[in-house]
Amino acid sequence: MSPQKRPTIADIAAAAGVSKGAVSYALNGKPGVSEQTRARVLELAARMGWHPSSAARALSDGRSGAIGLVVDRPAWVLGIEPFFTQLISGVQAQLAGTGTALMLQVTEDAAAEEAAYRRWWGERRVDGVLLVDLREDDPRLGLLAELGLPAVVVGHADPAPGRPSVWLDDGAAVREVLAYLAAMGHRRIARVAGPAHFVHTRERGEDFAAAAGELDLSEVRCVHADYSGDEGARATRRLLSGANRPTAVVYDNDVMAVAALGVAQEMGIAVPGELSVVAWDDSELCRLVHPALTAVSRSVPDYGRRVAAALLALIDGEDVPDTRLDAPVLVPRGSTAPAAARARR
Repeated sequence: MSPQKRPTIADIAAAAGVSKGAVSYALNGKPGVSEQTRARVLELAARMGWHPSSAARALSDGRSGAIGLVVDRPAWVLGIEPFFTQLISGVQAQLAGTGTALMLQVTEDAAAEEAAYRRWWGERRVDGVLLVDLREDDPRLGLLAELGLPAVVVGHADPAPGRPSVWLDDGAAVREVLAYLAAMGHRRIARVAGPAHFVHTRERGEDFAAAAGELDLSEVRCVHADYSGDEGARATRRLLSGANRPTAVVYDNDVMAVAALGVAQEMGIAVPGELSVVAWDDSELCRLVHPALTAVSRSVPDYGRRVAAALLALIDGEDVPDTRLDAPVLVPRGSTAPAAARARR
């Protein structure tokens, strides 16, 4: 069976018995045709499955009808990390019914990501982009300003006109997690963080240090990984093999925390009897493992909806302020318990 031919304005004109110009006027809501002809053309267009060409629309009004998201992570890491799946689901929910599509591209280095923005801008593929994983001295901000491509930062960014950010207040959640662990007698607490060059990694680290100082926790330390289960497992082995091993570890994502459970079992360390584990970002993974993981819960789909709404407003020329969303909350489960008496000394 040959593929169905896409209907054109010429096809609609032939079916309606009018000129192509009349069809164009009718479809674009312009004067020049009677209301009876306009109604007939619109009815035929809908019946024939006609949709406006995004390329033609971009030429006429400068809009492509799409927003872009580039994720600079290996595809296999992205495929197992629930955060981005949930974020994208929220973005799609916000775009539903707006006639705007989401263009997603996965890259594995910064140069490829920057090339994607240049190509999208040159080909008029997107009207704006969502910028994730903001880095220290991020060159993407200057590039997007140079291109004149509207962008909303997913995460906290230094205030700058025309570059709004939408972020979650991790500081309150960090203090809640450390206070909870301290109340159960934990003093040797480690954090397995994401890549050090991400702004959100650095800011969460600053929050950890501040909260540890307030709680008089002098043995809080941090190691970095790449959010993958393999790197999370390696970091956990190093922490648990050293002298004065931690009695509690907080992981920057759920995948690394799940991997930690396997390492603890491998090393004969009981969770939560000898080691408490906390995951950042609650997910189905946290609830399916045994013991279920204590986790920091934030509504990532709602986060996706909010950043998409901000970008659409920015594209429409509205003044979009920086927006701080509600703080995540701690959800205690079976992976945390009071520190063993000998570990408190």
